[in-house]
This record gives sequence, C-alpha cells and structure tokens, in this order.
Amino acid sequence: MKILQEKIYTIPVNEAFEQSENGCPFCLLFKRLDEIELDLILGASMMEPDIRILTNKKGFCPTHFTKMFYRKNRLSLALMLESHLDELKDDIKIGGFLSKNIGTKPIERISRLEESCYVCGRINEKIDKMFATAIYLYKNENEFVNKFNAQKMFCLPHYKKLLETASKSLDKKLYDQFVKDTDKIVSGYLAELKEDVSWFCKKFDYRYENEPWGNAKNSVERSIQFLSGPVELN
Repeated sequence: MKILQEKIYTIPVNEAFEQSENGCPFCLLFKRLDEIELDLILGASMMEPDIRILTNKKGFCPTHFTKMFYRKNRLSLALMLESHLDELKDDIKIGGFLSKNIGTKPIERISRLEESCYVCGRINEKIDKMFATAIYLYKNENEFVNKFNAQKMFCLPHYKKLLETASKSLDKKLYDQFVKDTDKIVSGYLAELKEDVSWFCKKFDYRYENEPWGNAKNSVERSIQFLSGPVELN
C-alpha cells in the first residue's frame, strides 16, 4: 500500500472517518448529504425544469416530506406540490370502460410513488460512491486503514453495505482481512452495547438505583442507531 494524494472525492470520506467520534462514519456522511439535498431541492434546484420532471415522477418519502415541511422555505415546497398534484391528477385517473380493471392505473402509479423518493435517490447514488471510495482507500492507503480500524462502530445497515461493496472490489486475501477488521469493530461495539443496555435495565431495580449510570444512560438511543442506521431521535 501507499499514501495517495488526496483527491476531491476522497475528502468527505476521510473527514467522516476523522470526525465520527463514537458514531458510524457513514451515518455522518448520510446526514450531511441529507442536509445538502434538502437545501438544494428547496433552493435553486426547485426551479430547474429537468429537476421538476424528476420530482413529479418520483415524489418524496414521508420522512423527506416532513423534513421539507419544517424547513423555512414553505413556498418552494408549495410550488413543487402544485406541479406534482397537477401531474398526478391525470396519472391516477381510473381506466375507461374498455379497461379490464379500471383501478389498475391508479394502483400502479401509487405503488411506484410509494417506492420512490427524489431525495433518497440522490443520497443513495452519492453514498454508494462513498462506500466505493472507502474500500478504494482501504485497499490503497495505509493511513486510511489506521483510520478505519480506529472507528468505534458501524451501524448494521452500513456494516452490510461495507461488506457487499468490498466483496465486489477486493481480492480474497484482502477481503478476508477487511471482513475481520470490520467484524472486530462491530462485534466489539455490540458486546459493549449489550452490557450498557443490561445495566440500563438494572438501574430501574431499586437495588441498583444508587449505582452510577456509566455509559448506560443513552444506551437505548445508541442501540436504535446501531440497529437502524441514521435515525433522528430528538
């Protein structure tokens, strides 16, 4: 391995692995991408005709509708909704009297809408590249391997994604080492988390009420984040 000159596409990944503290670096990347995409879609991107075509087609998931609703630019959201609703008016019309099933058209369109989200699609496209970049850095840069092995945890969804991405681009010897390195991080964190949750439960027993909390006080939140990935619990 060698130290590579930092390139623009490696910077966000390196920064996340340096700044993740006690969390999953990919959850940190996800949250940053989420903010960027929400700012864009409620800002300049909203007026671009090609973007409007995509938002009309894909719509938004309940999570991103909620996030957009609570941001400042309500007018941008209303303009997108106006266009989206106008297009849906025709898309979900029932079939004519010659149709075998006059309800097929709205069923199919609503099903596609339920399975897609413009913002989620943008984030997933970018974060997939960031996973590939992380594997590339692990393969080619000793310094990044040290950063990788210094991580406190990876959430389970991103642990799975790491293994899937690595399996496509690393040779067997390096892949096996990568899996062992990643398993050490995840298994170690899981063992600590289990102890913390057990202690959290014991703290509700009067026999332990005067004992210190240690790291258990936020163990429920940390468990949910470990199991589910980037969730907001505020």
